[in-house]
Amino acid sequence: MEKRTQTAILAVFLLGGCASTQQMITGPKLDAAPQLPEIPAEWTAAGVVGDVDQGDWLSQFDDAIMVALVDEALTNNPNIQAAEARARVAQETARAVFGRSLPSVNYSFNNSYSSNFSSTALGGGVVVDGRFSQPNFRQQFQFSWELDLWGRVRASNRAAKEDYQASQADFAAAQLSIAGQTAVAWINLNAALQQLEVAHRTNEARQRIVELTDRRFARGLSTALDVRTARTQLATSEAQIAAQERTTQDAARVLEVLLGRYPSAEIETSGSVPMLDDIRRLSNPTLLLARRPDIAAAEARVEAAGLRAEQARLALLPAFRASSGISNSSSIEFSDIFDPQRISANIVGALTQTIWAGGALRADKRASYANAEATAATYTNTVLTAWREVEDALAADGFLERQLDAQLRALDEARQAEELATRQYQNGLVSIFNLLQSQTTRLTSETSVVQATAARAVNRVNYHMALGGGFAPSGPVDATPASGVTP
Repeated sequence: MEKRTQTAILAVFLLGGCASTQQMITGPKLDAAPQLPEIPAEWTAAGVVGDVDQGDWLSQFDDAIMVALVDEALTNNPNIQAAEARARVAQETARAVFGRSLPSVNYSFNNSYSSNFSSTALGGGVVVDGRFSQPNFRQQFQFSWELDLWGRVRASNRAAKEDYQASQADFAAAQLSIAGQTAVAWINLNAALQQLEVAHRTNEARQRIVELTDRRFARGLSTALDVRTARTQLATSEAQIAAQERTTQDAARVLEVLLGRYPSAEIETSGSVPMLDDIRRLSNPTLLLARRPDIAAAEARVEAAGLRAEQARLALLPAFRASSGISNSSSIEFSDIFDPQRISANIVGALTQTIWAGGALRADKRASYANAEATAATYTNTVLTAWREVEDALAADGFLERQLDAQLRALDEARQAEELATRQYQNGLVSIFNLLQSQTTRLTSETSVVQATAARAVNRVNYHMALGGGFAPSGPVDATPASGVTP
């Protein structure tokens, strides 16, 4: 309920800036600062060296095509264009909010005609009747301005500015996200191509076994079961090729959409997944807060929510508006409406205080306070998520490096085992099942090496995404903020 029991004396106190009286009406200011846990001095994940490269993180992949594709995505991706447009929306909105806080001038013009009927005696008993029209016009200038006694208007302007800053950070986050998605899609496409090559090698190996088994069967050294088994494995490998071709084309289309191209699955690729050096880490988690654009956006939204909470609190206080209406009509000269004496004589100041609005203002205040608290909690969650993503990527790199090393050793052993099994099968020392098992083990090891290599490369991209990037995109750039938006 906006019921006010204060008298005109209370209004005098308010106009005099009595803080205690203001707080009695509005309540205390909101204190909803984000609550972060204790921040460690270093990242807890081990197995990393040095400091992170603050420059172009894409260069470590040594892939000029990847760099070119990321640059293309930053220019042509529709989500980037949408984020840039939203940033301009927030910029113009902030300008509009600032403009509405300035004095406003409105002009109106009305034109009408009055028609009168009259009779005129000409003498000699002659009377002439006639209708006469008289033009009438009125033009008016209206001036109005709310004096920001308590800072409510300033809080609104600053909140709009923080919204604009958040939109700029969102734009940077969109650029970072699209760059990371493009790099990952490129790695996945090349990994899919390598898996397709493995599938083709599998088919060729199965074909050799069929030919070898047919020769042995013709000489009476193999059974019909061996022939059927070899042909079954050959058909299975052909099915695997078809499945992998589908996976490869799907990966190509994902990348093409990120680039803003038609998804025709015709993009050219290098077919190689990079082998990476040791990962480098940022010196400490605190610096992450200044690097991640999503954290910057969340921080700006915390500021905006706090300012809107203050705006809602100050809305409970009286508003003072100055206005003046100056007009002229057909009987007054046009220049008279700009006469300083006439202007000053028409200035009116009005102090308005809501007495009853069904509890709307206090409900607005409570809602704004709750929104500010929720926004602060969201900021905390954003920071915690960012820290977890970095720690996950740091730890995963060590695990993936060990996994890749083990898979490479397993592949070397599997190749030697396959060669030994082939010779023994040719000499009749082992069955076809021993040969197929050794071959399958070798092909599975090849697949695992590709998967581990790609997983480590993707994790490296995710690591730099978690750190907030560190490259200078050549895509759309931000326009300079309006004068009413800048500090």
